[in-house]
Amino acid sequence: MEDFWDKLKEECGVFGIYQTPGAAGLTYLGLHALQHRGQEGAGIASSDGRKLFCRKGKGLLTEAILKEDLECLAGCHSIGHVRYATAGGDEAENLQPIVARATFGSLAVAHNGQIVNARPLRVELERLGHLFLGSSDSEIILHLIQMEEGPLAEKICRACAKLQGAFAFLFLTEKSLYAVRDRNGLRPLALGKRGDGYVLASETCAFDSIGAEWIRDIRPGEVLKLSSHGIQSFSYAEPGERRTCAMEFIYFARPDSTMDGRNIYQMRKETGKILARADAGDVQADLVAGVPDSALAAALGYAEASGIPYEVALIKNRYVGRTFIEPTQEQRDLGVQRKLAANRCAIQGKRLILLDDSLVRGTTSRRIIRLLKDAGAKEVHLRIASPEIRFPCFYGIDTPTRDELIAAQMGTGELCRVLGADSLRFLSTEDLMTAYGGDEFCFACFDGRYPAGK
Repeated sequence: MEDFWDKLKEECGVFGIYQTPGAAGLTYLGLHALQHRGQEGAGIASSDGRKLFCRKGKGLLTEAILKEDLECLAGCHSIGHVRYATAGGDEAENLQPIVARATFGSLAVAHNGQIVNARPLRVELERLGHLFLGSSDSEIILHLIQMEEGPLAEKICRACAKLQGAFAFLFLTEKSLYAVRDRNGLRPLALGKRGDGYVLASETCAFDSIGAEWIRDIRPGEVLKLSSHGIQSFSYAEPGERRTCAMEFIYFARPDSTMDGRNIYQMRKETGKILARADAGDVQADLVAGVPDSALAAALGYAEASGIPYEVALIKNRYVGRTFIEPTQEQRDLGVQRKLAANRCAIQGKRLILLDDSLVRGTTSRRIIRLLKDAGAKEVHLRIASPEIRFPCFYGIDTPTRDELIAAQMGTGELCRVLGADSLRFLSTEDLMTAYGGDEFCFACFDGRYPAGK
């Protein structure tokens, strides 16, 4: 695997649209805007009011859903999913949406996040005679819903009350669409409007891609039903403390998205300004640069606050496919050069402040710093626009084990020497709260305080 590209792995993305002609085509466009959240598989389910249709496949959206697939996805209601396999393997059985057929009708589910009590729930369900098609924890919710009595909204509420962890669910029936967010709001989910119909998505950038308008975020612990009766809201649990995942703002989300009323771009830019103020007078530099793409806003903020010019020091090759086998160490060492190139004319003989969004294993940062110095940079001062990642995530982000997290193994001084930087500074969690304007975030990967179990 490409261990040199040691960023946190993407989560998943969900998108849904209700009461809009050509729903599947619009879902395709919405998923395209969410492609950064998962590239291992994609799928779309639609309803024409009488029947559910579903198409899905492995790979990028353009590989998984073809033109002839879209032509088979009839109806005015639809949900879709782009997948990164954090729980369960990448087998075809785990691709979403997952569609279940029952006597009461059909039910499709698309899920972002991870259920931390999935194993005991699965063991109990199997003991009761339930059989599973795949190994994904997303399938568990369908079995739990089927076990409950009453209208579907009540069944969903009671089933979700049994779950621990982080999740955003979309459920599609022949006539209705349901949205669910975990009780801490760890995983994002927003509601929008397009014409006479409604839209749901992991990020608001998907609304922009189809001309929809943001209304509000789904509240923690809420089940939202869209039907011919309009919008109905239910609560399946008392909301816990709101703890939206900080890594959404630091790395995962597109900068043009807004989550919980906060613009991602502005928040990232503010982290750079805070780092610049912390550095005031400590470092002499000729230019500021960012590691593409999620650190660029922080680099702009640093340049703006410090008065040091911003330059493009690294050029990203956007046409490099994944390489799963690197047979020699030399080829692995060339991995960064395949994805990034140093802009020699901008950095030759210069002292750089280099902004990155996070530090995981450290291998990529070490190779980038070496790349810049080999291209003529005189000094590289690394600034990380987040705190040290010291703990793994159990909520739908595929993080390494604690033994693999470099900041959990050594202090800042030793880290700086290992990375080959001339100096190193992280944001503190207090700095992050200042940049984000509050403390209602999950910082578990920084401080080990898990709000929803592990």
